[in-house]
Amino acid sequence: MEQLLDVNLSIPIPADKILISKVELQELRDQSLSGVYWSMKDLEKKTSRKSEWIKEKILYPSRFRKILDSENGGYVFYPKSKGQNWSFHAAKTAAFLDKHFTEIFNGQ
Repeated sequence: MEQLLDVNLSIPIPADKILISKVELQELRDQSLSGVYWSMKDLEKKTSRKSEWIKEKILYPSRFRKILDSENGGYVFYPKSKGQNWSFHAAKTAAFLDKHFTEIFNGQ
């Protein structure tokens, strides 16, 4: 016969901490990037890579550009002329980077 031990345990949580579900955490993360747009400098900081690398590995390969380019319904504005700036929808770009991490960083 199996023995069971019934335990009632209290664990103190510091006053400056809270417990939330993973779903709530993801919703908060999504909300924090909602309506936020990154510049190329922001994307460089987020990826710890220079713009040349970002363009070569992420923005210009056709397999990614067809997803990203705002002219194709994506969430990245590709400058059309000198002087225009790149613009990245923060939440959608972050999700793209997470989803395609292996392809981007392993060159697949």
